[in-house]
Amino acid sequence: MRYEIRKIMFSFEAFKKSLIASAWFMFLTFPILVIRVNTVENIVEWRWINMALVGITAFIISFLGNFLTKRKEAGKKVKGNRGKSEKLLVSQRLLKDRRFYAPALVILTLFICAFPFLFSMYQTTIMSTALIYVMLGLGLNIVVGLAGLLDLGYVAFYAVGAYSYALLNYHFGITFWIALPIGGILGAIFGILLGYPVLRLRGDYLAIVTLGFGEIIRLVLENWNAFSFGPSGIANIPRPSLFGVEMSLQANINYLYYILIGLVIFTIFVVNRLQNSRIGRAWIALREDEIACQAMGIDKAKTKLTAFALGATWAGMGGVVFAAKTTFINPASFTIWESVMVLCIVVLGGMGSIIGVIIGAMVLILLPEYLRAFSEYRMLIFGIMLVTMMIFRPGGIIPDIRKKYKFKEELK
Repeated sequence: MRYEIRKIMFSFEAFKKSLIASAWFMFLTFPILVIRVNTVENIVEWRWINMALVGITAFIISFLGNFLTKRKEAGKKVKGNRGKSEKLLVSQRLLKDRRFYAPALVILTLFICAFPFLFSMYQTTIMSTALIYVMLGLGLNIVVGLAGLLDLGYVAFYAVGAYSYALLNYHFGITFWIALPIGGILGAIFGILLGYPVLRLRGDYLAIVTLGFGEIIRLVLENWNAFSFGPSGIANIPRPSLFGVEMSLQANINYLYYILIGLVIFTIFVVNRLQNSRIGRAWIALREDEIACQAMGIDKAKTKLTAFALGATWAGMGGVVFAAKTTFINPASFTIWESVMVLCIVVLGGMGSIIGVIIGAMVLILLPEYLRAFSEYRMLIFGIMLVTMMIFRPGGIIPDIRKKYKFKEELK
């Protein structure tokens, strides 16, 4: 009897919440999907069918979401810790199964190498953009995912790298390969300059300060005409060359694609080694409990500065590659939305997870491009997907699994 009453109460609550969510979605999408101004006949068209479809869809998704969330919570209570440990052991065994990994890795490697020859130049350009965001996501993953420092001004280091290559090439003729490490070093220096004043801040205060830092860099680049050429930007930035050999546009795009593949592999290797190193464990300790981390003898200031510097290094190198790819940069390319996009990649993919960040970058960068056929609704679809992911997988697509170290005494 009690179970039936609870079931009825849950159904009523779920219905009520879904109804409110449906009404809210209809209210938000009303100006976009319902009102349409016909400039030819000078009339306003009212598309009430669109509002009805949005309301019904939002109600169904919300009701199913509430139902599945309740079911998931009930399942967790029933299974208990034993079910969780068994599931974790199974996933670890699957990950360690090299018989599955070897052929999949070979196929993936062949596909990546042959990608420019299998698809058009446009597809290769989009994939190159996604690879740049993979680098940015892995760099921000150090700061946010491992160290737990919410950085909303990450685009500033991206801009520093791009403008370092553009200005050095314009004034001194510095080539791409020399500018690449210089951009990383300058990014690290600016990361330390940002990290030092915010050593005592955390949470929302840290996010606001880093946001302000990103906007300061953008406004300086936009208004200091004598230094950065202002809003007009810098054009004719040379693409990377191969021993001075002249290449066609197609060959140059393919060459840049392979450069990005190498940089992404290098980034994955370094970030993975850092994550499993002493400084990586210090970052994780800082993320979990800052006070306990300091009580265990870890230098909190040094750990934070290292996270900011190393995270900004990859943003600086990503900015150099971006400038070489587009051959034109201006302050409009480095707005707050770039930082938000990179942060979404880290959160959606899985904070602290390298594979998750890679998949998150591919999804968030490639999906809007391939949804251009639904240009009127693609951002709505994009937003629904993000909300759905955050409801059902708040840990991300591939959440980071904390490693456990066990010491066993040998029997004599």
